[in-house]
Amino acid sequence: MDIRPILSTLRRHKTASALIVVEIALSCAIVCNALFLIDTRMERMNRATGLAEDEIVRINVAGIGTNDNADAAAKTDLAALRAIPGVKYATMTNHVPFDNSSWNSSVSIKPDQQIPSLNVGVYLGDEQLVETFGLKLSAGRDFLPEEYTDMSGIGDGTAIAAAIVTRGMAEKLFPGENAVGKLLHDSWGSKPIKIVGVVDTLIRPNDNEGPVNAQNSMLLPIRPTSGRFAIRTSPERREEVLKAAVATLERVNRSRIIMDQGTFTDVIGEYYQQDKAMAWLLGAVCVALMIVTALGIVGLASFWVQQRTKQIGVRRALGATRGQILRYFQTENFLLATIGIVLGMLGAFGLNQLLMTHYELPRLPALYLPVGALALWLLGQVAVYGPAKRAAAVPPAVATRSV
Repeated sequence: MDIRPILSTLRRHKTASALIVVEIALSCAIVCNALFLIDTRMERMNRATGLAEDEIVRINVAGIGTNDNADAAAKTDLAALRAIPGVKYATMTNHVPFDNSSWNSSVSIKPDQQIPSLNVGVYLGDEQLVETFGLKLSAGRDFLPEEYTDMSGIGDGTAIAAAIVTRGMAEKLFPGENAVGKLLHDSWGSKPIKIVGVVDTLIRPNDNEGPVNAQNSMLLPIRPTSGRFAIRTSPERREEVLKAAVATLERVNRSRIIMDQGTFTDVIGEYYQQDKAMAWLLGAVCVALMIVTALGIVGLASFWVQQRTKQIGVRRALGATRGQILRYFQTENFLLATIGIVLGMLGAFGLNQLLMTHYELPRLPALYLPVGALALWLLGQVAVYGPAKRAAAVPPAVATRSV
């Protein structure tokens, strides 16, 4: 099709054409970045924790007053919890992922290293910690019974015998090497800690160190005396076991407060609540922008059809078919959309740079630009189809009656 008549018409309607181009450009810039942000949020919410998520319940407790024999009390609590019907494993830990707690340590691979190699999240627990969490060892072994120590003994110079690290942490510290048997130096003591095992995945308790360091976690064989009880059971018995566990803890020791309780899936849901809300909000913004853009294209195309009725009739009288009239308006819209999309891609890149500078967001992948362009091209063709079809249906006799 010869596009010179189309370009000539657009030059005569510069203001209306410019408005559509600007509208499409803004939509392209915003939609590309919004889709990227939605995908980022979805990817974040779908991160693997490494835990048996649908089998774990947790109870956060706090004591009243002081307990001179906290180690023995913790062991009594765990023995009572493990005796509850339906309980597979139970442990006391300093925290579970996403429960508003954070124990961290700086680790190095050399003694007296001034700049630590990594900052990692630290999980403490007793002999059933690995089984309660449902962690999968990819190398090495679990802690041995003689490697465990009570929390009360950590301050008197007792060495920590072993550590289990995540695969992501091991690859950062010892790239291309087997981490099992290597030594770590951390802020827990002056003596090195031997790595005895590597787990596939164990997410940090929070995102303080950013998504790149989400898998920098390690487990230490230290029995805490306060914190959270984590209990593993079958998914269908979680509510039953949770209720029984709370009652058991209250019966065993009445001088404590149950601060919080729930399933681990509830913990995950609460942690990602803002991410889910943001994803829905951005999705709604995308839909609203697409609707507004489509309505703008429909309105302009309808106006132009009305303004060009005689021109259309003349073309029909000179032999133009309905298909040619239809393609004329579709081509016209495609040209406007293309100009808007090119400007929108530049705007999308600029907006992403602004977000990177002020909100520490990652760079917009180039993949989102053609996806946004294709979406707007299709939207433009769908939106213009109705007015273009009405233009193609204009009878030559009616259109030329006043000529």
